[in-house]
Amino acid sequence: MINATLTDFLTAILALILIWAAWRDTQTFKIDDRLVIAVAMLAPLFWWSVGLPLYPEILIRIGVALAVFLLLFGAFNLGMMGGGDVKLAAALVLWFSPMSTLRFFIIMSLAGAILTLAYWAHHKIRRKEGKVKVPYGVAIAIGGLWNLAQRFLNQFAG
Repeated sequence: MINATLTDFLTAILALILIWAAWRDTQTFKIDDRLVIAVAMLAPLFWWSVGLPLYPEILIRIGVALAVFLLLFGAFNLGMMGGGDVKLAAALVLWFSPMSTLRFFIIMSLAGAILTLAYWAHHKIRRKEGKVKVPYGVAIAIGGLWNLAQRFLNQFAG
């Protein structure tokens, strides 16, 4: 790690962005493109702070982010996710290794399923008409924050 203080600062900024994006998504059902751009633009600074080499690590992360974007774009086309959700998830995985991206997807999917069930139940209890809207940015933030927490919790592992 080249600069632990900068790495911790960037990680804290990312955590705050994710919390803000999740909260705003619950209020507006939208994720601001400026937040997505900030997540994506801070990733190269993070890569530098942790000393990632361009080849193969950074190129792999960019490839994985592109794959995530394409996969979730399919979900967007099926009406399962919003465009902001797709962009935020793709930008976020720029920060994660491929294995961490897999963990992110698992946690995000579990959180998304629970969130969807809760919103669906609320929708039915209130007898609302129309499609259930789910702020999936919350699930994305939970998956991202879970991964960020692992960095700190792993210090205490044997």
